[in-house]
Amino acid sequence: MTTPPPGLRERKKRATREALREAALRLAVERGPDRVRVEDIAEAAGVSPRTYNNYFASREQAIVSAVTADRDARIAAAVAARPADVRLADAVTDAVVERFTHAGEHEQRALLLITTNAALRDAFLDATAGIEPPLAAVLAERLAVRLGERLGGDAEAPTARVLAASVAAAVRIALEGWLRPAGDTEAGEGPTAGGLVVPAGSPADRLRAALAPLAPAFDAAERG
Repeated sequence: MTTPPPGLRERKKRATREALREAALRLAVERGPDRVRVEDIAEAAGVSPRTYNNYFASREQAIVSAVTADRDARIAAAVAARPADVRLADAVTDAVVERFTHAGEHEQRALLLITTNAALRDAFLDATAGIEPPLAAVLAERLAVRLGERLGGDAEAPTARVLAASVAAAVRIALEGWLRPAGDTEAGEGPTAGGLVVPAGSPADRLRAALAPLAPAFDAAERG
């Protein structure tokens, strides 16, 4: 499947989103997340608050997007790029782990903020839902090719949607465990109860453990 290059309008939208993302992270690092207003981010990016609201619903979303930007599309692209003879469960797991554990400078700065702010942690965890749509489309296409069905990469294919939703849920569970507040050892307590958290264990190990129970479902889907 070949994706056509983005047009001028789409490139402008991407540039605006990037400017807002960069401004949000920079201001949050300089002032602290709680001292940044939507109006401040919009002004720093050279757009109006109304334009800002077309891209992000809150300042937390904008700040967190420094970590999550293009993550969902890249996970899907990584799965699509794997050879057809690679087990689908392995392709998905490797793509998720790779994207969540290899962070650049911007991502590292944003993650540091996330571990110190409950609202940012909530936004970070909520963003895992974005994995589902692009991954569902790729899974539907992969299954159609593998099984010789005429799904045509339809993202509405029920099996693909269920699998993709399960991946998103597993990722959220893994990250909730990783971002457990310091001193929170009670399984029933939420991951956003307080301020500073000390990430617990390896995120790669947690992600692989959370995704492992989905492997039989992926195998069954491939067998048809």
